[in-house]
Amino acid sequence: MPDYLAPGVYIEEVEIGAKPIEGVSTSTVGFVGMTQNVIDEEKDFNNDELLNKATLITDWGDFVTKFGRYDKDKAPYLPTAVYGFFANGGSRCYVVRVKDEAEDGDYVGTDEGAGKRTGLQVFNEVDEVNIVCVPGITTDVVQKAMITHCENLKDRFCILDPEEAADIETIQAQREKVVSDKGYGALYYPWIKVPIETKENGKVKLIQELTPPSGYVAGIYARSDIERGVHKAPANEKVRTALDLQLPISKGEQEILNPKGIDCIRSFRGRGIRVWGARTISSDPLWKYVNVRRLFLYIEESIEEGTQWVVFEPNNEKLWARVIQTITQFLTRVWRDGALMGTTPEEAFFVKCDRTTMTQDDIDNGRLIVLIGVAPVKPAEFVIFRIAQWQGGSEIAE
Repeated sequence: MPDYLAPGVYIEEVEIGAKPIEGVSTSTVGFVGMTQNVIDEEKDFNNDELLNKATLITDWGDFVTKFGRYDKDKAPYLPTAVYGFFANGGSRCYVVRVKDEAEDGDYVGTDEGAGKRTGLQVFNEVDEVNIVCVPGITTDVVQKAMITHCENLKDRFCILDPEEAADIETIQAQREKVVSDKGYGALYYPWIKVPIETKENGKVKLIQELTPPSGYVAGIYARSDIERGVHKAPANEKVRTALDLQLPISKGEQEILNPKGIDCIRSFRGRGIRVWGARTISSDPLWKYVNVRRLFLYIEESIEEGTQWVVFEPNNEKLWARVIQTITQFLTRVWRDGALMGTTPEEAFFVKCDRTTMTQDDIDNGRLIVLIGVAPVKPAEFVIFRIAQWQGGSEIAE
């Protein structure tokens, strides 16, 4: 309390009620892969300086300046993935360049603390990353490391590529090896044919190549997030610039793959090439759908970042009421955006923070515990119209 020494009227500013929670970004991608060695003597630039560093890229031209173009031998996957990301609606990504002729260990990387991380582990210190891709690298070691990375950090999702030229049996065998019980990743199939820039004899030319789909799918995630929201399943979305599929997928084949959590990319007459699946690599029905897992990542991280002010506040009923109000206002916005079920907020979510969620021991030991329940929307994956013959007639209501 301030000291009041002279008679008069004093005005003080105090904080009461909720503090707004700002939703976090959901579509910043972290890419790991090999690139060309770019040397610009005029600008005293050599991208060897960017080895195992998270470099922010904001458009395709920015990537070309720092990492070069597609090179079938030295940079076979990453450039096409980044190109596809921006072509399909992405706006921000981080790129970690690994050494030439990289092996599994170079992609997985090591973690020796801040500033000494390599490969995928560089993203341990980049909180902005929400989606992780290691384009074209489909070994068990790398893909399991991607899943573990996302499960440990609990704020990002990985997009896995299929093996090149994988047939129906091969992709099912791959799927059995990559599992995330809580649904922190998705596997897409097959590879796609796309146009990509390369440089031959000093001239830039456009060629057509088969490429893994993860970068293109990541761009679709970003586009869907911007246009509809993270709660919308990133499926039934056109793959921009895609020219063909490495292997056509029939409806019958997808009936085999879809229940196993393999998201197909299919070609439809008059509608182009589209992502036609929205399942994670989880066997748990709660985490079956990509949009449900990503919605929870969005909600969890937004609440975590938006309630940092609570730490070290007096742990009493006044604080509990403010926390409830803060989270309720945020989840009400999420519900109004169409991300939660229910015709009212009460049907969509609940927030509890009182002596039913905390014991006296919790309070004595500085623990404030909030219980939150949300009812996420799920995609209409199977649209069924039941049609029968009708003899005609009319109904007249008086």
